[in-house]
Amino acid sequence: MAMASTYDVLLSRLQAAFDVVEVGADPVLRTSDRGDYQANGVMALAKRVGRSPREVAVEVMGHADLEGVAAVEVAGPGFLNLALSPGFLSQQLTAQRADERLGVAASPTARTVVIDYSAPNVAKEMHVGHLRSTVIGDALARMYRFAGHRVIARNHVGDWGTPFGMLIEHLLDLGEDEAVASLSIGDLDGFYRAARVKFDADDTFKERSRARVVLLQSGDVETRRLWRILVDESIAYFDLVYAKLDITLTVADIVGESYYNDMLDDVVRDLGAQGLLVESGGALCVFPPGFTNRDGEPLPLIVQKRDEGYGYAASDLAAVRDRVGTLHADEMLYVVGTPQAQHLEMVYAVARLADWLPQSVRCEHVTFGNVLGPDRKMFKTRSGETVKLVTLLDEAVERASASLAERDSDLDEDARRHLATQIARAAIKFADLSTERQHDYVFDLDRMIAFEGDTGPYLQYAHARVRSIFRRLGEQWSVGPITFGLDAPEERRLALGLLAFPEAFQMSLAALQPHRLCVYLFDLAQRFTAFYDACPVLSSEGPLRDERLALCDLTARTLNLGLSVLGIDAPEQM
Repeated sequence: MAMASTYDVLLSRLQAAFDVVEVGADPVLRTSDRGDYQANGVMALAKRVGRSPREVAVEVMGHADLEGVAAVEVAGPGFLNLALSPGFLSQQLTAQRADERLGVAASPTARTVVIDYSAPNVAKEMHVGHLRSTVIGDALARMYRFAGHRVIARNHVGDWGTPFGMLIEHLLDLGEDEAVASLSIGDLDGFYRAARVKFDADDTFKERSRARVVLLQSGDVETRRLWRILVDESIAYFDLVYAKLDITLTVADIVGESYYNDMLDDVVRDLGAQGLLVESGGALCVFPPGFTNRDGEPLPLIVQKRDEGYGYAASDLAAVRDRVGTLHADEMLYVVGTPQAQHLEMVYAVARLADWLPQSVRCEHVTFGNVLGPDRKMFKTRSGETVKLVTLLDEAVERASASLAERDSDLDEDARRHLATQIARAAIKFADLSTERQHDYVFDLDRMIAFEGDTGPYLQYAHARVRSIFRRLGEQWSVGPITFGLDAPEERRLALGLLAFPEAFQMSLAALQPHRLCVYLFDLAQRFTAFYDACPVLSSEGPLRDERLALCDLTARTLNLGLSVLGIDAPEQM
């Protein structure tokens, strides 16, 4: 059974005291530099009950079970600063050492969570624009799995629609063997551009392409076979890119637009049967309440176009129905760029109007900012083209390999290449995840690959540095129960940081903000550095040495686990 985290123990004790004043009042408990923890909920509570904050604070203190709290101070207009006793800290550290999950309890009720992320287009290169959806979505998937939930990943690739007419005709012009060879080496952009050039310049090719779309959509067997070649070759290439970045998406997670194609007539029929469809300009639309254009006129969600074709809205509505009705989702997260915000909100609103999306199902658009170049503009190549994702990954590995070579490590070529790949992934993922996701960030490989500062490689190095202490011991270290005295302030500060891991993880997950866990890990690494500089470890003796080694071991385990749930490796040596 997992331990009760320090945060949860304190929160339950304070909650009981706050409930005496008002049932359900939130203590707003947080870690604090002014005490070990601070309860900030007194002022809001006092305002609701019409009493002075200090009076309420004193009453809460009078009712609280303060076992394990050495001192409480009422600060300012009613903040409660809590200082924990050494005995309680020692007890919690001992429990955390014995817990493989380091105090993070698995959810008692596993939820089914569908996470929609990455979503490249068939026959188009994965580029830097896919980076954030892929990295953030995969981190959230890992975090939800660690928390004990059932995650169903959905890679909603663009594998349907009018461009496939020209792509299939271009494939036929090249010949299947040559087309497959071009696609299998990853020249997706070259293939797509050549098809587009012919489509724009050659009217005969354009007519063939349009006729081919009709065949594709009507289920022509040969056309579907040719379409499958394009899809399969593209997916195989996407899989290579995911492997380079250590992304957990698999071929089985790819559920593209084509999957929902046979469901679209039902979407229109059922919306019509409920009286939600309105004809507008020849198109069939739903006007969900609360959405207007710049002139204040109601804004339509176009479900079926004037030519009776379907757009994104229809397939997105079909996806909602499938994820709720077939997959039984309790939560649905869409890790999709901010420009899609209004579209997705309208899809959710229409799905709720149609009773396809119950209020009990959490449905959230996980937005994110852009990746910028060093000039703080959208990240492009010098020729103005979008940067291929695989190019970024390969360049990061080369930079990391060169950096390792400069450090005179005694690794052989294969080991150095493997470590360089781990460092490159950490550099790219941590730079993305450590930025509050709604904000833009600058893609600067020199800074990202550095072993100092707020970077992935710095945290990897911090972990390896802790592990090196145990290698220098020259013997297997194992010790039974330890009483943590925490006499040095740096020891105590490190201990408090270690005990805050469950809280950091849970709050990061609850807010869908991986950067909060990144901030915690960076702070922990800095606390360890201050501890290591001030408190000799290997040169200390007896129980003190074991106590400090135990703090080192717990630090390494926490960094390792924290990085792993973000999708970042923590090498033993660097």
